[in-house]
Amino acid sequence: MSKPAGKQSRQQGKPQGHPQSRPRSASHQVRIIGGQWKRTPLTVADGEGLRPTPDRVRETVFNWINHVIDNDWDRMVCLDAFAGTGVLGFEAASRGAEQVVMIENFGPALKHIAATKDKLNAEQIELVRGDAVATMQSLQRKQQQFDLIFLDPPYHQNWLDRVVPMCESLLRRDGLLYVESEVALTADNAPEWLKNWDILRADHAGMVFYHLLQAKKLPQLQA
Repeated sequence: MSKPAGKQSRQQGKPQGHPQSRPRSASHQVRIIGGQWKRTPLTVADGEGLRPTPDRVRETVFNWINHVIDNDWDRMVCLDAFAGTGVLGFEAASRGAEQVVMIENFGPALKHIAATKDKLNAEQIELVRGDAVATMQSLQRKQQQFDLIFLDPPYHQNWLDRVVPMCESLLRRDGLLYVESEVALTADNAPEWLKNWDILRADHAGMVFYHLLQAKKLPQLQA
């Protein structure tokens, strides 16, 4: 899900205890662009700032990922921490990911994701309703790990400062982290947490800045 600057998107990330009214308007659709469910439409619940990552961004991102993993999705375990429409998670599952966990806190959005999951008989997808930080902390306690994590949180709320450090323990060795943000992480004012990550690829489409990261490897100790 992409967010224009100044808007909050992916309502999952809205801090609990601060409900926000959402317009009563018709749902719209996006489509899966790759894999076994290519061209399958996904209905999207309307909500302020809630809109999917653009097709061309998804195409670029999954090309990046395919290059790194040599298009081998069979054993990939993925986490979409701010699922929103669920399109990133569905794209991964469509390409053959073994398991995809989607976290979403906005009820109408989760309902649409669940309906699509049922329609596709996507048993490899697990839906979790809850706050991203609390759920990721729970996953840490369970020592659950992933090969690929998607982070596309609401802008201007410092979500990345809170969740990216957790990804270091949630990712398996050589795991990949996809991050969307309101600014380029390659800028001179890069966040402090970025020091532990290598930027494999980065690009932007309008005000959507997207990046593929990998944790920096610790130097091997001499025997």
